[in-house]
Amino acid sequence: MGREEQVEEREVLDSIFPEEISDVSETSYRITITLDIEPEAESDEEPPILILQVSYPEAYPDVAPDLEISTPPNAPKHSRFDVQEDKAQLMEALQPSIEENIGMAMVFTLVSTLKEAAEGLIAERIESDKQAHEREILKAEEEENRKFQGALVTKEKFLEWREKFQKELEEEEQRLREEKEAEEKKKKPSAREEVKLTGRQLWERGLVGKGDDDEEGDDDVVSGVAEKLQISS
Repeated sequence: MGREEQVEEREVLDSIFPEEISDVSETSYRITITLDIEPEAESDEEPPILILQVSYPEAYPDVAPDLEISTPPNAPKHSRFDVQEDKAQLMEALQPSIEENIGMAMVFTLVSTLKEAAEGLIAERIESDKQAHEREILKAEEEENRKFQGALVTKEKFLEWREKFQKELEEEEQRLREEKEAEEKKKKPSAREEVKLTGRQLWERGLVGKGDDDEEGDDDVVSGVAEKLQISS
């Protein structure tokens, strides 16, 4: 009875996977499984391909089939999936389906389960990397925003800031006064500079009388002295 069920299942699988199935022996065959995954941005990787080899024990389907998972020879390694590293996890994912289908043809169910499990691993890794990338972006944004946020103001910090601000104001006022005094000193002439003023500058400032008036006064004095001398003689 077991062998008849095996032959019948193999014929059904041949109609479902006409291009993907190939015999290894009368009781063993391989099914090629191409995973369906969304291509990632800026990635030209081809979807991974698995090979599920099924071997029937004499008592199958009353016992589980012998299974082996591999990849095609010389297949490029995928960045999100590695059969050698993921095989144990994939085989573990098949165990519930095997236990549920003991006594029935189960290979088609196992192929579907294996495909979903492998695609799920890849999707989880893509999502994990996406979330990690988003966390990095969020962290960078928080650090950038922190530069523009003021520190928490306490009473002590405010008093410290006010004292510093008042001191800066006083220093600024002192600097302005000194600059103003220096500017005024430059404009005001010194005593030595006043000595060097020209006669015209002295006359314009009212520091001396007119020249003609002084000369006439001197002539009057000389004439008076001469007249007195003549009378005395």
